[in-house]
Amino acid sequence: MRRGTKATARPPARTPDLFGERVHRAARIGIPVVLGLVYGYWAAANRRGDGPITGWNLLFGFVTAFAFIVLCLAVATLAPRLRREAHSLTKSAFAGAAIAFLYNQSGASVLSATVLGLVVMAGFFVAFFYRYYTREDAQGNRIR
Repeated sequence: MRRGTKATARPPARTPDLFGERVHRAARIGIPVVLGLVYGYWAAANRRGDGPITGWNLLFGFVTAFAFIVLCLAVATLAPRLRREAHSLTKSAFAGAAIAFLYNQSGASVLSATVLGLVVMAGFFVAFFYRYYTREDAQGNRIR
């Protein structure tokens, strides 16, 4: 290198993709399924308290897991198509409702579960909106 010249290193255009397309496709379904099963178990455990595991408790857990999986997939499919405000609101409303439902299953009142859900939703909304606001332009296109 000659004296007086600066070497400029160009950053890579994108971060490297460690996983292939097949892994990403599997994760789009696999992550909501695993989260749904954990959520269903958690809801069933909250509902039964310290009591025994019954058939109705198992059914409740699996129905809750199925509902969570379907809603999670719907939010993951629908939300990215919306503007950043609605995108943030959709995902944060799902998170707030999920937490409120879990809290309500532990025996808390509907009012306290609603308040907790709204607080969680507000926190998630701020985080999601900041993330999308700093990484998208006004039309919703990702900034690279």
